[in-house]
Amino acid sequence: MSKTRCRSCVWLAALSLFAIVIPVFGQSPSSQIGREIAIPVHLQDGEEFTVSIPQLIQYGAQLFNAKFTVQEGAGRPKSKGTGAPLSDPSSPLVFPRNFDRISSPDSNACSGCHNAPISGGGGDRVTEVFVLAQRFDHLTLDHADGITLRGAVDESGKFVTMEDATNDRKTIGMNGSGFIEMLARQMTAELQAERDAGPLGSCAMLKSKGISFGCLTHNADGTWDTSRVEGLAAPSLASKGTTPPSLIIRPLHQVGNVVSLRQFSNNAFNHHHGMQSEERFGLNADPDEDGVVNELTTADLTAVSLFQATMSVPGRVIPNDPAVERANLKGGAVFDRIGCATCHATLPLTANNNPGLPGQPGWVYFEPNPYNPATGPNSPNLQLGPTNYPVSAPALWVDLTSEILPLPRLRVLKGVVMVPAYTDLKLHDISATSDPKTDPECEPLDQNQSAGSPGFFAGNCKFITRKLWGFYNQGGAFMHHGKFTTAREAVEAHNGEALAQRRAFDALPPDRQDNLIEFLKSLQVLPPGSKSLVVDERGNPKNWPPSEGSSEEER
Repeated sequence: MSKTRCRSCVWLAALSLFAIVIPVFGQSPSSQIGREIAIPVHLQDGEEFTVSIPQLIQYGAQLFNAKFTVQEGAGRPKSKGTGAPLSDPSSPLVFPRNFDRISSPDSNACSGCHNAPISGGGGDRVTEVFVLAQRFDHLTLDHADGITLRGAVDESGKFVTMEDATNDRKTIGMNGSGFIEMLARQMTAELQAERDAGPLGSCAMLKSKGISFGCLTHNADGTWDTSRVEGLAAPSLASKGTTPPSLIIRPLHQVGNVVSLRQFSNNAFNHHHGMQSEERFGLNADPDEDGVVNELTTADLTAVSLFQATMSVPGRVIPNDPAVERANLKGGAVFDRIGCATCHATLPLTANNNPGLPGQPGWVYFEPNPYNPATGPNSPNLQLGPTNYPVSAPALWVDLTSEILPLPRLRVLKGVVMVPAYTDLKLHDISATSDPKTDPECEPLDQNQSAGSPGFFAGNCKFITRKLWGFYNQGGAFMHHGKFTTAREAVEAHNGEALAQRRAFDALPPDRQDNLIEFLKSLQVLPPGSKSLVVDERGNPKNWPPSEGSSEEER
């Protein structure tokens, strides 16, 4: 474990973030007078290994909730949300062009959108993200503007509209995301092992945790054929010559585009706030020409990633009403019986597989993710390796099942942690027609293709199976686009690969449909500090499912 540094996970009530910043303030307290900044002192690279995990998480929460200002680097006058230079540097993104709700920067803080029902959660419809609009300098739709990707013209030379300039998506929550990322790491390692074991001239079946990803052919000449692989994003299927496809499970973004919380955060800080990390943009670099360098340290990104990874896991809220309790019992059974759980699955984290951290069980989360991309779109990101900031660093890890982390937590039972996230982490097409040009459940642009390419403009109908844990109280906007106000609408919109399940739902008697909806309503982010994964309407722990001996009146 030479590449690993472990931090003690002991909550000390007297410790707070001020233990980090006070010594620095003590050197020159007057230096902050008159300054208007959200983060007075940033964690310096290497210091993440010198403070406790609780302090690191608390600091990460401060970064997530920080309302950044221009004095510390907020905004990006000369660069896009993609990180590329502006198409028209003569029109910098300064007042009044410094904010743009569609092409961004569009918010002051991460929690500006991720706030329902708590900071780090999902968001109301008004917090929708306009994915891929950030490739424009400042989207205006002004037909007098003919400069490509300045404000109205896309890569093909066509004037865009609000319907085809961007993909409109719901803001989803980060609760339980550490477990999700660890599932993706384990599944990636298992798929890669199956890939590597397949002999030349064969088609290796790809299966992980009971989920089938189709068949990968290793041609006799050493090349690879991914045409029969299912449910993986295009970047994970890319192969050239004898170089195999990575088969990486990408659990973040609703089209399975992003590998890790860290990559997601690197992207978002620049995209939405104009805060540029040194690991993405370089030490002492100022690509947005705002006069501020090293706006976010590598240690900062570790802290904010750990904050998200260790957030409490969602659970269930079931009121102490016998009728509601009965509906939940029956609704959960219907959910399984009509096949919803085939894709909205509960998956196991096992003890014998932690890629990059051998010897540790799969529920031990660490930064950085060993599959973080170093090159290509949305790169570089910190690599696992020797201390060489901002390129690489050793692992910093935390046991996600520890009761000293924000409650509630999942537990280890018989050497396994079952993760009831209700997802198979696989891409599916559940649209009615699979035609992005006409189907409202599809998107006009394919985020998993190179921007401006024919595939990019062909659109997309495949989305990662929605993680249903905690989905019901994350802002009241449902489906990947967030345009439904009820879970029932989302159920009724299931077609394509989920047509059989939707028809089974439609065939149910009304009371059975209502029971299933009541079950879905129970899947919520719980009040902070909940001591149980199932609580009643007052937040009190609830014994669930009720014991077989309880009477009908008790239930």
